[in-house]
Amino acid sequence: MRIDIITVLPELLRSPFEASILKRAIDKGIVEVHLHNLRDYSTNKHKNVDDYQFGGGAGMVMSIEPIDACISRLKSERDYDEVIYMTPDGETLNQGMANRMSLLKNIIILCGHYKGVDQRVRDHFITKEISIGDFVLSGGELAAAVVSDAIIRLIPGVLSNETSALTDSFQDNLLSPPIYTRPAEYKGWKVPDVLLSGNFANIDKWREDQALEHTKNRRPDLLE
Repeated sequence: MRIDIITVLPELLRSPFEASILKRAIDKGIVEVHLHNLRDYSTNKHKNVDDYQFGGGAGMVMSIEPIDACISRLKSERDYDEVIYMTPDGETLNQGMANRMSLLKNIIILCGHYKGVDQRVRDHFITKEISIGDFVLSGGELAAAVVSDAIIRLIPGVLSNETSALTDSFQDNLLSPPIYTRPAEYKGWKVPDVLLSGNFANIDKWREDQALEHTKNRRPDLLE
């Protein structure tokens, strides 16, 4: 998979891809992540990529010209499955969406900034709009990192144990059950006996029951 991220602040995005699972995925050649500074596509001598709103109002708007130039150059070099815009009014990211996007080959992610982008960008270039929640960030960079992480970890070969992702919260519209590790008893607090029994059928049943109960208590909306 190749992910091209368009941003006015590439320095905000370098760190997430230089550590842990994402770095290993890049080092293995499983995924490519390329950061594109939108200012490199500005024809303005000051490298501005924003302007005032028509009709007045607070906040600057990202201009269409540099965005068009960047996306058009990328699309001239390869085909893209999705051109994604990170925006609070997009479709809320969930595990099912991440699962589907992990099967794609090439995607572009445009990070919003300032007050947002010229609507014509959304009308003519964007194929998918994603939000990571009902709140507003200073820009789309952190949201783009979240989306990238959610996608990349699902690609075969990224996790050392590929079955791990299949038992994550939300994969079956359930939250994960409680998990424990050694010691089996600490300060009188004991691990449930079933997990120490070696009876894997009973353990699986216990985990299913716990996941269902946990979901009923914390996210009953997932069961609707």
